[in-house]
Amino acid sequence: MRGTGFDNDLYIEKQSGQISKRINELGGKLYLEFGGKLFDDFHASRVLPGFLPHTKIQMLKNLSADAEIVVAINASDIEKNKIRRDLGITYNSDVLRLIDAFREIGLFVGSVVITRFDSQPGTLDYKEHLEQLGIRVFLHYPIDNYPYDITNIVSPEGFGKNEYIETSRPLVIVTAPGPGSGKMAACLSQLYHEHLRGVPAGYAKFETFPVWNLPLLHPVNIAYEAATADLDDVNMIDPFYLDIHGKTAVNYNRDIEVFPVLKAIFETISGKSPYGSPTDMGVNMAGFCITDGETVNLAAKDEIIRRYFAAICDVKRGRANEKLIEKLELLMKQCGISEDDRPVVKAAVDRSIGTDNQPAVAIELKDGRIITGKTSELLGASAAAILNAAKAVCGLPKKLLLIDPGIIEPIQKLKTDILGNRNPRLHTDEALEALSISAAANENAKKTVESLTELRGCEAHSTVLLSQVDEDIFRKLGINLTCEPQYQTKKLYHG
Repeated sequence: MRGTGFDNDLYIEKQSGQISKRINELGGKLYLEFGGKLFDDFHASRVLPGFLPHTKIQMLKNLSADAEIVVAINASDIEKNKIRRDLGITYNSDVLRLIDAFREIGLFVGSVVITRFDSQPGTLDYKEHLEQLGIRVFLHYPIDNYPYDITNIVSPEGFGKNEYIETSRPLVIVTAPGPGSGKMAACLSQLYHEHLRGVPAGYAKFETFPVWNLPLLHPVNIAYEAATADLDDVNMIDPFYLDIHGKTAVNYNRDIEVFPVLKAIFETISGKSPYGSPTDMGVNMAGFCITDGETVNLAAKDEIIRRYFAAICDVKRGRANEKLIEKLELLMKQCGISEDDRPVVKAAVDRSIGTDNQPAVAIELKDGRIITGKTSELLGASAAAILNAAKAVCGLPKKLLLIDPGIIEPIQKLKTDILGNRNPRLHTDEALEALSISAAANENAKKTVESLTELRGCEAHSTVLLSQVDEDIFRKLGINLTCEPQYQTKKLYHG
């Protein structure tokens, strides 16, 4: 059983303190670009056990009286209906979800900025929709040869064309549904407009990964490369930091490559740059809050393997190319790990072989026990594995019947005879609903339902690619799922 390796409370204290310090150092107004996810940062919680998914929000609540939020979204992502893969919703919808979530915890959302706006029809409709909801919307435009033509960028024809985002608080947090949304450009544009207005303002970047004061090849930093492999991000030693401070610091290629340009933009806007390196530009205290290096190392290696399985499944589904797999394989070699280091993989495969190669799922509990589920006439393998794991957590025997067949059979009849589904077996959501119904009269079923929360953080592996419904249930239960890149059938369409 693995414990925690990260002090979450210390992180909130240190990170909050650094942000307040930056506000004071940079003139009293700070545009803070938020890298990574503000809500639901499950990557950080997986590789830094003890880091909570909503830690960043808890930290911002400490600064809520001084903070307002601007949400950025790229017009091209609006037009493409780009999907946030971890939630299965579009960036358009996620903007609304984020605003609701911020408001629910008392954070002030000032506006939305649409970046790279070029009068796209779908974007105009989206802008109108936001405004009908009472949300202020500002438009930022494409700039030719951004970010390299500094003379043009820092001019009335560059940043000067962008609408000035009206803000009222000293800390302006610029966040987005995902990468490539134009957060940094929005911040720099605001610095230009604030300077024209004679308002002292600065910029900083809130980062979690890579962790600048861990070694370049530390598993946590390699796990970050694995998470961003599709973006071609590469961790590097920051040469600017090394030159100034005489010490090594880790950053990633895009920030290092663009830093000379950013430095020149800062100098053009205000006459000087507040930073001598991209690492100095970031606010990242995560490395100071690791309390158990071995626990963190193991967690990061687990994440790299999970990312590898996600990549091979994406290739199978036609969402990625083989180069992504090659990169993940290289990262695993750098850490000296392979897919064999994930115990649930062999357990699931062995269970499948033992049932005439029918689909099987294995779940590793927090105490190291591995529970499996097989395909049956009543349940799919995923549903069976989750029920068996929940029973194991609360000490009930695996063979104990929790759901009366009299409940399952009407659901199957509804699926096949009325809704026209060919597969009568219960998906995970249907099985959990049936379990909840049984819990009204069955004390063991009630205990099993209550034990589902204990599965958060467990590991699972399926011998086949799962339906979106099943994947969503694993995600909502907080179970870290991987799959073999195989479909259950040879059909071309897998809905």
